[in-house]
This record gives sequence, C-alpha cells and structure tokens, in this order.
Amino acid sequence: MSKKLISIIVPAYNESDCVDELARRLTLIFESEAQYDFECVIIENGSTDDTYEKLLKIHNKDSRFKVLQLARNFRMDGGLTAGLSVISGDACVLMTADLQDPPELIPEFLRLWEQGYENVFGVVTDRQGTGVIRTFNSRAFYWLANNLTAGRVTKNASDFRLVDRKVYEAVRNLEERNRFVRGLFSWVGFKSVGVPMVRPPRHGGESKAYSFQVIDLALKGIFAHSYLPLKFISMFGFVVTFVAFISLIWTIVDVFVHGVPFGGYGTIMSTLLLGIGIVTLILGIIGEYVALIYEEVKGRPNFIISQKIGL
Repeated sequence: MSKKLISIIVPAYNESDCVDELARRLTLIFESEAQYDFECVIIENGSTDDTYEKLLKIHNKDSRFKVLQLARNFRMDGGLTAGLSVISGDACVLMTADLQDPPELIPEFLRLWEQGYENVFGVVTDRQGTGVIRTFNSRAFYWLANNLTAGRVTKNASDFRLVDRKVYEAVRNLEERNRFVRGLFSWVGFKSVGVPMVRPPRHGGESKAYSFQVIDLALKGIFAHSYLPLKFISMFGFVVTFVAFISLIWTIVDVFVHGVPFGGYGTIMSTLLLGIGIVTLILGIIGEYVALIYEEVKGRPNFIISQKIGL
C-alpha cells in the first residue's frame, strides 16, 4: 500500500538566512514521520538576494525539496496561491520560510488530521520578538475581521495550517483575484480545529511585514469577506440625517424664541470640516470596494511562474 503524500508550501522572499535551517528542520520531520511521503514546494517569490541559489543547492541535495520561482514578488498570498496550483498531496501544509511557523508542530497537525479534522490551523497565543506597533496592528485587525465577518476569520488564526486535499482544492478553485488565503480557508468551511502556538522570533533576516503593507492586506481581507462597512455607511448616513433634521428644527424654534444668534466663524468652519471628513471617509470605503471590483474585472493572474525545479 502506497504512503500518503504530504505537500508543504513555503513562500520565500529574501530568506537567504533562513532556508538552510528550514530545510534541515523539515528533513527531521520527514524522517520522524516515516509513514508518510513528503514534498516541499518552496516558492521563490522574487527575491533580490541569493535565496534562489541556496534553494537550488537544497534541491540538488534532496529532491523532495522543489522550487517554484515566480517572475516577481507577488506577496505572501500570491506565493501561497502559486504553491496550491502545483501540489497533489493527500494533505497540504502552508507555512512561512522565516521559521516563525515552527515545523515541529507539523506532527501534531498530522495527528489531528488522522482524527478526521480537515483544516488544522495554528492560533497565535504570543508573538515573540514583535514590536508594539506590529502587535497592535495584528490585534486590531483580528478584532475587526472577526466581528465584521460574523466570526468567519478566527481571531489570531495563522496561515500556518494543515488542510485536507478536499479543502485546498476547494480554495484553489475559487477564482477571485483579491485573495486573502486564511480568510478563504475559513470561508470554505470543513471540519476545523485550532492549535495554540507561540510564534517565535525570526530565525534570521528582516521582517517583510511592513506596517503599511500589513494594513493594506488587512483592509483587503476585511473588505473581501464582509459587506458590513457598506451597511455601516447607510446606517451612519441615516443617523447623521436624523440628527441634522432635529438640529434644524431646534434652530428654527430658537430663532423665533431668541432671535438670530451671533454666527461664530469657528463653529461654521468646524461643522464644514466635520462634514467634509465624514463624506471623505464614506467615499474612501466605497473606493476600496470599487478597487476590489476593478481588480476582479481586469482578471490578471495572482502569480506568474518563471521556473519550475523538480516539479
């Protein structure tokens, strides 16, 4: 009887300091789980350092490590999507190359998969070596995403996960262009369980999760999985209109009772600026949705493959 194949997908962007240690630790997992066959597809995501050259050496040493080179950087979700397009394992593990997703958790994921869970994901309980701003961004995003999507985006859920073939096939068959992968895995459903994990500091190199990029990804994730911001605009507009109407009636009554009050320049300007700010905010939210529609209409691919090594 042939062994089941576990495919591992690892996007890597300028991870020269990490890929050798990643391969070493994954090899130990391969040896400890001898009842399975493994393949590891590392997506070289447009690196400008010698990550690709190191990946070629890793592949030449162990053919279970395969390389998918993209034409440029397509960010984390583009890399994961590219990896999902080429695998055929009975189950798939998604993880990062910086070793903040500890490979040593994979056996625990496998045990839960053997028990019948089809989507086993890491839930971050502590982020070591992370700055205050990055920690705040993560907490704010998960709080918003969890509440705006009726709990579909699990709080502190990581991209680090093991999913059954039926789950990753369902996700890769989704045709939307603005892909927030962890949100898609939550959306498709299936029997899921979270595994608490401590996210250690990076093994080496510098973080690519810059604040503005993280915020941009977070907004796309929220807008791609929730229509509540649009509904909020309607409710907010109704409330503002109601308050303005009551204020107008009060002003008319006050004019008849006390006469015309002295018009204050500061009050007028403050009201105008507040109104402009509210309108700008509303237009900004609508603009985010229009931008998502624009990306979908263009129909450009989520990634472009330059080379396949071992695939």
